[in-house]
Formats: sequence, C-alpha cells, structure tokens
Amino acid sequence: MSITEDELGQPLSDATIVERIVAAVMEQKLAAGAKLPEAALCDAFECSRTQIRRILVVLAERGVVTLHPNRGAFIASPDAGEAREVFEARRAIERSTVISAAAQIDKTALAELRANVRAGAAAEARGDRGESIRLTGQFHLRLAEIGGNSVLTKFLEDLVARTSLIIGLYGSRSARSCSDADHEALIDALGERDGARAAATMDHHLHDIEGALDIRDAVSGPVDIRRIFDL
Repeated sequence: MSITEDELGQPLSDATIVERIVAAVMEQKLAAGAKLPEAALCDAFECSRTQIRRILVVLAERGVVTLHPNRGAFIASPDAGEAREVFEARRAIERSTVISAAAQIDKTALAELRANVRAGAAAEARGDRGESIRLTGQFHLRLAEIGGNSVLTKFLEDLVARTSLIIGLYGSRSARSCSDADHEALIDALGERDGARAAATMDHHLHDIEGALDIRDAVSGPVDIRRIFDL
C-alpha cells in the first residue's frame, strides 16, 4: 500500500481530497442529494475552508456536486434526462476505449482484468457491496487506461462517478451495477483482439445497466463525513 500525504503528517492535496470524495460517490457511500457541510469536510480532512471551497468548485465542474447559494454543497441528484445523457456519453467513450484496448492489450493486462472480476464476485458473495462497486468501476477505468488515451480516461472517471449516483437514485441496492458475465465476455473479445466485438459487448452491457434502472426519490438525509472517510 502506498504512503499517503496524511500518513506522513502532511496536508492532503486538493487532488487527493477530490479523489477520495469521488471514490466515496463511486462506492455509493455518499448518496445523491447528501449535503456536504464545509465544517465537517474541514474536520474530516484536517484542512481549511478555503481549500474545501476550492475542492467543491472542482467537484461541481465535474458534475459530482451541486452548489446552491446560501444553502451549501450537495452531492448531485441527476434527473432522468441527465441520466440518459451520462449513459449515452459512457457508451460513446467506452466503445472507443475498448477498441483501442483490443489493439494494445497483453497477457498481463488480461490476467489483471480477470483477477478484478474474480475479486468483485468474491466481494459480492461476502456482502461487501462497497468493494464490489469499487472493483466494477475500476474494471472500466482500467480498460480505458489500457486503451492509452489519458483524456478519455479522465472523462470516464467522472462519468463512472456520476453513473454511481444514477444507480443509487434509480436502481435497486440489491442488484449489481455490472454483470460478471458481461465483463468476462469483454475480456474474451479483448483477448482475441476483436475490437468490434468488444465495442458491441460494451454497448450492450451499458444498455443493460441503464435498462435496469427505475426512477425513485433521492436520498437527502444528513451524513457522517468523518465516518465515511474513516479519518
């Protein structure tokens, strides 16, 4: 495990705090509509209000947080129209990234992806939903990294976080956001360097996730920021 800035007794950077908040959203620890009090964030990350305000602006620009004048910051609550647009954007990006990945993937990367699927299934079997969600998001981001376009990978990171919010709002908490069988089918296509099949499989996979969603009310109750980030 790598040493983080806080483990060295140094202040956390803006980027590190942004990554931790995005990760909490991706793992559905922070639900859509949850309020992010500045004081609680300052306490959790041991930083100033000035730094937290910078971070909230960055998160708002990435579509993860909504800023309301005189009310504060809230985790975004995408409406149905935005949800469709997020999935449309993911399909466009991930069709491209898997085609690129198919042309460049090697045996080491294939083994890494298969290990991810096994770990995700094990996490689900033992009831560790947060870890399962984290691993499925990591699977998609790793595919983008293998594809080699860092700009698309960064866009996808934001879209995966926003998809987690959408699933939290409109999906069943008992259902997995990603199918192991779909991920295995993607790996098989990539192993055969069949970019067209990988792209079609990804498109079908994302359509299935979107099709399983059902609109329901956002969760907007108070959250324990320090407990979520375990600091």
